[in-house]
Amino acid sequence: MNKYKLQAIGRRQFVQATLASTILTLGGSSVFSAIAAKRKRPNILFILTDDLGWGDIGIYGKTYETPNLDQLAREGTRFTNAYAAQTVCTPTRIGFFTGRYPARLPVGLQEPLVESDNVGLPPEQPTIASLLKAKGYETALVGKWHAGFLPDYGPLKSGFDEFFGNYSGAIDYFTHKGTDGELDFYEGEVPVEKPGYATDLYTERAVEFLKRPRNQPFYLSLHYNAPHWPWEGPEDEELSRTFYNSNAFTAGGSKETYAAILKSLDDGVGKVLQALKDSGQADNTIVIFASDNGGERFSDIGPFQGRKSSLYEGGIRVPTFIRWPGVIQPNKVNNQVIITFDLTATILAATGTLPDPNYPLDGRNLLPVLLGKKPVSPRTLFWRYKSNVGGRPSGQLQAAVRSGDWKYLRQGENEYLFNLANDQGEETDLKDNNPRVFQRLRDRFEEWNEQVLPYPV
Repeated sequence: MNKYKLQAIGRRQFVQATLASTILTLGGSSVFSAIAAKRKRPNILFILTDDLGWGDIGIYGKTYETPNLDQLAREGTRFTNAYAAQTVCTPTRIGFFTGRYPARLPVGLQEPLVESDNVGLPPEQPTIASLLKAKGYETALVGKWHAGFLPDYGPLKSGFDEFFGNYSGAIDYFTHKGTDGELDFYEGEVPVEKPGYATDLYTERAVEFLKRPRNQPFYLSLHYNAPHWPWEGPEDEELSRTFYNSNAFTAGGSKETYAAILKSLDDGVGKVLQALKDSGQADNTIVIFASDNGGERFSDIGPFQGRKSSLYEGGIRVPTFIRWPGVIQPNKVNNQVIITFDLTATILAATGTLPDPNYPLDGRNLLPVLLGKKPVSPRTLFWRYKSNVGGRPSGQLQAAVRSGDWKYLRQGENEYLFNLANDQGEETDLKDNNPRVFQRLRDRFEEWNEQVLPYPV
């Protein structure tokens, strides 16, 4: 064996040893060192949908058919107690990008974020993309960003090598214009006119990315704008030039149109997964699927109440599943309570990537639970929401704590205590029967609330 082969083996052993050590540091056990020793660093495909309700995926609900997503869920572990970091999209994206509670940053208080807010994800803030990029990963974001506007903020300033998508919270599926009527479709930081249905265009770019030859691992964030309004299926181009030319994006719609939007999304995911398989990378790619918050008015919310913009379960409980061939057993259902930024911590652990010590993660590595090396255990999670338009909070404050099966909920001046183990619909207030539990969770919220940024006044 020549010296170059020996050097290559030495480098590979070093990388494997480093990966194993890092995974252990991030909360694993000896099983992770075995994974690291046998495998290359995994690729990451993170698929995030926009306003997808709990039951909008067939395997979770009863209303819509999504065969490709159902198949993906069966090929991995799907969670029944998965939560979004917030009940609207920008904060949840901030939570995923940073691995932390979104309210630790000013942009995480923008609910929703609009261009005039002049705030965004700071370029100096470590992100999942910047951390993986520093470890040699090729990083790309396809789809919706909604974490700050040019010229000060953007994916290319926060660790992504490339970006193709929209910066704002919503675009017309055909004209690609935002709610302000201006074009919001970009190649990097350059606006582009590109005909086509947005879901299809994002699918096509993701497929093209996956088919490229490469000699380094990749992290692809595929953030579909679907099924967010406006209510346009792939055959509804005329609506974008007539009805939505003079009506708000939230107007109109029907369950039939929503089903068409979901079908296009599901078809797109199927094409992306097929491209991953055809490229020979599927067996070494972790695929994670989630939604940024609960669904809108045509969504199947399942047994819950509340929708997007509510801290009832329907506004924050979301479909989530993870596939890692040969590591995570297929067709498993897991009841562990998780939240968006746990996915960040899990990706970092699986790739042997340490977080920045100056920005400690709030998320937990899920690998020990996924691999059966750690039992399902109680979690205590926090939410706080107040509609914040133009930098000015408005409406009532909502607060929530989930601790074990208990949930504390505040809606303005009204406070409730629910036991989700037997009341998923949050219909029976138990605070008078359990005053000590009620007070404990209320106090826990106030303690957490002191650790994050206050809303601007």
